[in-house]
Amino acid sequence: MLLYSIIMFLVAALFTVLGIAIYNGKTDLIHDYHQTKVTDKSAYGKAFGKAMLVIAAVMLLSGIIGLFENLLILAVAILMIGLVIGIVCIVAVQRKYNNGLF
Repeated sequence: MLLYSIIMFLVAALFTVLGIAIYNGKTDLIHDYHQTKVTDKSAYGKAFGKAMLVIAAVMLLSGIIGLFENLLILAVAILMIGLVIGIVCIVAVQRKYNNGLF
């Protein structure tokens, strides 16, 4: 399960870099189609970046737990639950700042 943990660490690092970039104002990393009605790009970027960081934190936690051979099911369960929470956060940001998902 070492491979699982390595993949989780790498993907978490990627999501962290993207989340921080979006949080700092690089909203052009988000597809233009999802920003058509956004008026406050700064607040939108901060909220979307936080949601991305939630997903990154969950992946990191899942990767750490995955290092323990007897907790593999827990690692995958935490990943699934955390991804659902992260997606719900992104949907909430989209509804708040874009007046809908699309």
